[in-house]
Amino acid sequence: MSFPRLVAFDLDDTLAPSKSVMDPLMGELLLALAGRAEVAIISGGQLSQFMMQVVDRLPDTGADELSHFHLLPACGTQYYRLSGHSVEMVYARALTEDQKRRALSVLEEEARRLGLWESETWGEILEDRDSQITFSALGQQAPVDKKSAWDPTGERKSSLRAAVAARLPDLEVRSGGSTSVDVTEQGIDKAYGMQRLVEQTGIALDDMLFVGDRLDQHGNDYPVLAMGVACHAVGGWEEAARFVDALLREAAPRPVTRAL
Repeated sequence: MSFPRLVAFDLDDTLAPSKSVMDPLMGELLLALAGRAEVAIISGGQLSQFMMQVVDRLPDTGADELSHFHLLPACGTQYYRLSGHSVEMVYARALTEDQKRRALSVLEEEARRLGLWESETWGEILEDRDSQITFSALGQQAPVDKKSAWDPTGERKSSLRAAVAARLPDLEVRSGGSTSVDVTEQGIDKAYGMQRLVEQTGIALDDMLFVGDRLDQHGNDYPVLAMGVACHAVGGWEEAARFVDALLREAAPRPVTRAL
């Protein structure tokens, strides 16, 4: 593809280690990329994570570069733009109080039934993100090594997702990060967020590129690939940094793939 007009990124394990701050090198690369294209970040995390992990770690710069950043927390159910050095909300969709109550209750009940409600945790296991309810098996602030060891095959998380989905047929239940399960309105995933980018920017999907670490069929980035957006898979922020550096040199490494 020619140089994309918009490059969208997953956050955890793509721009930064899970729930950790972004390396200064990645910040420099993102700013350089914002001088060439629109830069979007779409993740299941909440806005405060985007700010802590990415925005607050960007090098000091002028307002023009920042105006090219698009932040889509909770898989695009919320949309924010950077204006100068402030954050402006474009929209935010919220779950109803009944939907939140049922999601919180069912997640806890099924996690306990399956033996996945851990006693040693780092932060809250259940979090109300207004437009998304998130279960994090080891808590929101668990160390990366603990999270990686909890469910290396994804089997535990998948069993919880299936059990919760069966009890909440009117809501979307999907695997999130390495230890998380997310509940949103029906039909909400990262493809939803990409469509909102089309509407807000006027840039066609064919002119976008997505970079993420979970583009496998059961990963939370896969819906973007399935909708036909050009995608590049990475295995961590270091790979993402090398890819962006090569992209800026207009020699993007392959594969850049599309779902059939």
